[in-house]
Amino acid sequence: MNIQEIRQLIRIVEKSGIDELELEEEGRKIRIRKNQNNVVVASPQNGASVQYALPPAGAEVPPPAAPASAPAETASGESAADSDKYYEVRSPMVGTFYRAPAPDAAPYVEVGDTVSPGQTLCIIEAMKLMNEIQSEVSGKIAKILVENAQPVEYNQVLFLIEKT
Repeated sequence: MNIQEIRQLIRIVEKSGIDELELEEEGRKIRIRKNQNNVVVASPQNGASVQYALPPAGAEVPPPAAPASAPAETASGESAADSDKYYEVRSPMVGTFYRAPAPDAAPYVEVGDTVSPGQTLCIIEAMKLMNEIQSEVSGKIAKILVENAQPVEYNQVLFLIEKT
């Protein structure tokens, strides 16, 4: 089910006399509730829930926003994309970012640590699989841009490594 189909379902529920619609298709569930804090809840196969706020009745649903293409900023405010001083480690997938191999373990790297090619920097969990993200360059960790256990997007900058 794509975003257009979901929007169409939202409009149907808004205009109808029903308060809730639940639909299951190919192992995916979507539930749309009306008059309950205006929330849409979608549950993918893995059981996680995603909630979307509905616009007020009669409001036009805007198209999805284009991803921001602005370069990442370092702590000093200089643009990381314009600087040859830093290497950006980007997420190769959508998932959950973890700094350590286990909740009670020490993080793989800290700000100020020296890293070499092939060294594990973090883990990204995607669809119950743990994917180690490794450094491609030598250098010093200048900044960690994501908090532990936070969701990350494809191509999101995770670390800035100061080139040596």
